[in-house]
This record gives sequence, structure tokens and C-alpha cells, in this order.
Amino acid sequence: MITLHHLETSRSQRVLWLLEEMGLPYEMVRYQRDPKTRLAPPALKAIHPLGKSPVITDGGITVAESGAILEYLAETYGAEAAATLPGLLPRPGTPEHRQCRFWMHYAEGSLMNWLVMKLVFTTIPRQPMPFFVRPIARALCGKVQAALIDPNLSTALDFMEHHLAHHAWFAGDQLTLADFQMSFAVEAALSRASGKGSYPHLQAWRDKVAARPAWQRALEKGGPVIMQ
Repeated sequence: MITLHHLETSRSQRVLWLLEEMGLPYEMVRYQRDPKTRLAPPALKAIHPLGKSPVITDGGITVAESGAILEYLAETYGAEAAATLPGLLPRPGTPEHRQCRFWMHYAEGSLMNWLVMKLVFTTIPRQPMPFFVRPIARALCGKVQAALIDPNLSTALDFMEHHLAHHAWFAGDQLTLADFQMSFAVEAALSRASGKGSYPHLQAWRDKVAARPAWQRALEKGGPVIMQ
């Protein structure tokens, strides 16, 4: 039996969505973030030494990192879901396969770096500190965002928008692992970007995902996708 160790408002939602789409039997153990630090609880270290989520166990196998988990589930159980998810793992050597591989890496290798920085530099001025320091922190964080983070996020959003103007899904005409991997990043990007109305194709992709029954079941079971 597959067990998903699910942390609230985390990348674990990708895995939960895939489990629901594939119709695999699984159990879910939920973990809450520390209300002050927003970090994962120490209990997760009993499952994997890094103490992070998502992580799954499948019999005697433990798999961490959302991309690795998605690939494990698709490679191990994909044949069972081929009728409803025929494009989940594109055939190697095809354009769809190359696109799928790119977006699987892009989500964490490039995009999430800027999204995490955006979250951090937005949060710092709201942390407890002497009153006379707060204006300085706010000004410094604002400058970093304006000069570095926001331009790179804008480039990323324009890049995704242009791509989805010519593709139904991230890897082509069918839902693939790339869409599951990108789902968390797109949710975070759209929530933290300025000028959200400038990305109609990205919004349309997000709405198409949100309309899927499996996504809705994952939200019901796992809770909100991102921290606001």
C-alpha cells in the first residue's frame, strides 16, 4: 500500500493529485506546519532523514522529492492508468518527451527559486523586529524584489504564457507528468505575481486543472495548495 506523508500547503499536493488521477489505492498521513516557523514538524524525519514533504512509502520503498515521486508512480503504476491517462509518460525520443523532461526540471531548477525568494522577501518585513529596523527591512526587501526577483518572475511568467498559447498542456496535447510538476509552481506564481490578468493562457491552464475531479478531490483531502 502506498502511503503519502502530506504536509499542508506544500509540493505534496502534486503527488496527491497524481494519486487521485491514477486511481491508485493509498493512505495519507497529514502533517501540520509549525504555526510560528511554518516549517515541517520533526516527525517527518522518522520517515526520511531530510524531514521534508512530500515523501511516500510503498512497501519497503521510500521515495522523497516530488519529481522523483511522480516519476516513480508513473513508471511503476502507469500501465494501470493508461486508459485514462494515455500521455502521462510520453514516448522517449518524441517532442512531447523532451518537453515533459524540460518542464519537470524547470519547475524546481529555475522557477521555484524565484518564487521562494519572493515569499521570503515579502515575509521578512512582517517578522518581529525593533520598530526602527522595520522601515529599513521593508526598503531593502523592496529593492531586492524590484531589482532582482520581480524581473525574473516576470520573465518566467511571460515564458510560460507564450508556451501555453501554443500548447494545450505543458508537454503538448495531453496531460503529462509535466503538468503535475508545474501545478504547484503555477499556483504560487499566479498568487504572487503582479498584473495577474496579463496571463490569460496560464490562467486558462490553471482553470482547466482546477476543473478536473481528481484535482478537486485532492484539494478536499489535502487542503489549500500554497501559503498566502
